[in-house]
Amino acid sequence: MKIAIAQLNPTIGDLAGNAQQILDAAHQAATQGARLLLTPELSLCGYPPRDLLLQSAFVAAMAHTLEQLAGALPHDLAVLVGMAEPNGRSLQVGGKPLYNSTALLENGKVRQIFHKRLLPTYDVFDEDRYFEPGQESTSFAIVQGSATYKVGVTICEDVWNDEVFWGQRNYHANPIAELADQNVDFIVNLSASPYTMGKQKLREAMLHHAANRYQQPILYANQVGGNDDLIFDGSSVGFNRQGRMVCRGKAFESDLVLVEFDPSTRDFQINPAAIAPQPSSSDTEVWAALVLGVRDYVRKCGFSKVVLGLSGGIDSALVAAVAAEAIGSENVLGVLMPSPYSSDHSVNDALALAQNLGIQTQLLPIGDLMKTYDQTFAELFAGTEFGIAEENIQSRIRGSLLMAISNKFGHLLLSTGNKSEMAVGYCTLYGDMNGGLAAIADVPKTRVYSLCQWLNQSSDSGNGTASLEVIPAHILTKPPSAELKPGQTDQDSLPPYEILDDILAQMIHDHKSAADIVASGHNPAIVERVVKLVTRAEFKRKQAAPGLKVTDRAFGTGWRVPIAQGWMPMLNATQPAALPTSIRVHRTIS
Repeated sequence: MKIAIAQLNPTIGDLAGNAQQILDAAHQAATQGARLLLTPELSLCGYPPRDLLLQSAFVAAMAHTLEQLAGALPHDLAVLVGMAEPNGRSLQVGGKPLYNSTALLENGKVRQIFHKRLLPTYDVFDEDRYFEPGQESTSFAIVQGSATYKVGVTICEDVWNDEVFWGQRNYHANPIAELADQNVDFIVNLSASPYTMGKQKLREAMLHHAANRYQQPILYANQVGGNDDLIFDGSSVGFNRQGRMVCRGKAFESDLVLVEFDPSTRDFQINPAAIAPQPSSSDTEVWAALVLGVRDYVRKCGFSKVVLGLSGGIDSALVAAVAAEAIGSENVLGVLMPSPYSSDHSVNDALALAQNLGIQTQLLPIGDLMKTYDQTFAELFAGTEFGIAEENIQSRIRGSLLMAISNKFGHLLLSTGNKSEMAVGYCTLYGDMNGGLAAIADVPKTRVYSLCQWLNQSSDSGNGTASLEVIPAHILTKPPSAELKPGQTDQDSLPPYEILDDILAQMIHDHKSAADIVASGHNPAIVERVVKLVTRAEFKRKQAAPGLKVTDRAFGTGWRVPIAQGWMPMLNATQPAALPTSIRVHRTIS
């Protein structure tokens, strides 16, 4: 029996469009002889639908679309479709109004429905807000010729709770173990698992362990594509009873993967041709994720072109390169906005980058606008020293110009700030933070350099023999600077990025205390300063554009830190009493 995995890229809420994707995949699978087709979690409405699920009309339309889809599918193909199912008992028992479910469609009808049992409520997940957990792990029978197969159904988180693999259980139930006890022939898992760097290796290790431990073949169907800040990488995968991989879908692409179940061995056949390669490095996969995230955000939000500020720096260079790859260089406009403090090389580097990428440029000098601001504030600012307020006027002028272009021509404005800057607040509200999408807001500065170097090394002239300099060399080698005053560099205000990014990784990703970070070898004064900067910049992050998530801890949906708060991580973890006045947070709008 052939089983197909449809690695789909749904648009959230586009019920008709998503149903058409499923139908197209079903016809393709049927043509290739498949008997069963798997689609991802909530494939009919897209994941995550969030508060669309609170609209009764949306849920009703989903049910109607499901019935229509069932009638349109090839009759010799069984299809598992992800959808939200009303909980008929919720009013009587005080439960949640919906189940996160999968429907088995066959012979023109909705034949059976399965409910997700384990509902994640960490990081970007908030499923307990909408869904009631299923109470049992169930299966269905499918007939192929004279043989009948028993297929166990799980949904995403249901496979992420093996106490041997993780060292503990996060939920009471283990659906994989329960289905193994029911002697199913194989288990399917329908997922919408967001991408983070290196996550596929973890998924494959976990599924390999489960298949081998329970001697159960497992097929894992994952969503692909960008939905707001989340990126889904696909990479659907299958393992046989011994934990050997039998198939893998393409990374960051829609795909249809076929695998065959052999009744004589009661196992999947290994087909090397069905195992797509994974990205060769972390830079390769982050690049692919960013390109997919930008492409889908632009497309699904109804844009066709983007605009961004080109400063001649490395951050805007990377964003411009990603945008050109995502939607075509002809659809990218780079705006150069030099001030009297801008160096000649900034303009020249930006123009060289634009030429390498083939994108359009527009030059809008801001010197006269700065003079107008100076004149306007002359009386009010008299007797004060030039400082952050005056410096940030430049950024806000640029932000206003970019927003005007976005409004005038309907382009999506991409902001270009990186994660290191977002963490410590080295960015200007209503200035360089302006935009509809923060493309690299989850990419630390050191990774920005790594990606640009990788891009130059991986590009070639077309015959594979000579490298092309996509990012001009001077952009990679000059000291990073916002150029808001003469001779300024980032390191005037921040520690070197290698030090800053390591402190941030320990604080944000590893949840280490300031004392633990100091113990790892960092200067106590630098750690204290970074902790203060991260804490007081929270109000900026709450007002930032959505940022594409590529790490396991992003400043987005899963980051839930209060702005008004009195807790400050301390260098001396043994003294948790009142904070010294010198460490108390003082916030300024900048």
